[in-house]
Amino acid sequence: MNQTAAFRTETDSLGAVEIPALAAWSVQTQRAIDNFPITGVPISQYPELIAALAMVKKACALANSGLGVLSAARADAIVAVCDEIIAGRHHNQFAVDVMQGGAGTSTNMNANEVIANLGLLKLGHRYGDYAELHPNDHVNRSQSTNDVYPTAIRLAVLARTVPLIEAMQQLVSAFHAKGEEFTGIMKVGRTQLQDAVPMPLGAEFRGFANTINEDIQRLADLSALLTEVNLGGTAIGTGINAPEAFRELAVTHLREISGEPLVSAADLIEASSDLGAFVMFSSTLKRIAIKLSKICNDLRLMASGPRAGLGEIILPAVQAGSSIMPGKVNPVIPEVVNQVCFQAIGNDLTVTMAAEAGQFQLNAMEPVIIHKVMETMGSLTQAMDVLRSRCVQGIIADEARCAALLEGSLVHVTALVPVIGYEAATKLAKFAQAHGFSLRQAAGGALPEALAAQVMENLAGE
Repeated sequence: MNQTAAFRTETDSLGAVEIPALAAWSVQTQRAIDNFPITGVPISQYPELIAALAMVKKACALANSGLGVLSAARADAIVAVCDEIIAGRHHNQFAVDVMQGGAGTSTNMNANEVIANLGLLKLGHRYGDYAELHPNDHVNRSQSTNDVYPTAIRLAVLARTVPLIEAMQQLVSAFHAKGEEFTGIMKVGRTQLQDAVPMPLGAEFRGFANTINEDIQRLADLSALLTEVNLGGTAIGTGINAPEAFRELAVTHLREISGEPLVSAADLIEASSDLGAFVMFSSTLKRIAIKLSKICNDLRLMASGPRAGLGEIILPAVQAGSSIMPGKVNPVIPEVVNQVCFQAIGNDLTVTMAAEAGQFQLNAMEPVIIHKVMETMGSLTQAMDVLRSRCVQGIIADEARCAALLEGSLVHVTALVPVIGYEAATKLAKFAQAHGFSLRQAAGGALPEALAAQVMENLAGE
């Protein structure tokens, strides 16, 4: 093998394959690169997944070494490479498309081959000298894609949950701050886009904060479902080709390496095919997206105008809004967040269908599940950061507009029901609306003198 050439040739049972000479991957990775030019998104785009794969391989190498089925020299080489990958190195060598057939085999083999070849360099050998350190016989010892990949994708989601929760917490704080800032400003509360009753603008923003906040704990609780792993189950959960003590020892090492409270699944056969935890987790992401999108809808409506809409709040102007209409500024930040939320909702349907598509002892659709869950988490994290920093923190209340809309509305009529009764209040409201009067102006023409006096007395402080 001439490593000074542009390519090197390696072979497998299907024949010879040309591989870029400097690539640390081998035949199976190259075949996957050629077979799956699907999304253009390599698995390296999800660094949490690459680090998780390295953690699993490190834990397995330590377990195999401890059980005497892998030499200390080989284990040390594997561990050293894995530590470098966990630290963020070599991620460009993980080149297979995130969307792939084979239930994640291409991803697992990409990891096996890269770790083997980089380990060979540490042992003083060249790429491809697999008699010294083999992707399958040594790096993948006591393992199968069917326990490595499900374990790694769970670790990847757990890692990506941390910045998502932080983004949620910061957005909650921003909404709470605006709630306090707007506490003394009264406005028209609305139901079904119709005037309802008076409310403080600050209470509306505190409501936004609380609707996001209540899902933080829910997301943390559901993350616990992902700490149950099937590592050690190998192909279908029976543990074939793994030493008897491997399962417990590998999970113990992985728990220490990852810092996550991992436990071995009680039923490895069930755990090898069941993706219910991802369904529930994805459903919670959808719930967050739905609520976030509704908030953005409200912000856009409240800021509509500037003169012919509600105009209760003013969103920060971050860019010109039109190529033809001078001075127009659009609510582009809430708009882009809406779109992220739509994507999250669609991704959840993909996860649902993929989880349903499992057959017997394996679900071959795991790659699209991790792709869509990680995509949703990343987009929601970024969207909430952008919404907070480029929109919410800069919102200004138009107090005069809020007061004018409140004064011109009939929403105070609800407070009169206990005083004059529902029927009289209805008559008053309809008379005021028909004649364009305020409630005070309508009282004399719509109600008997005694009731009109009660109306005036109760509205005196409004």
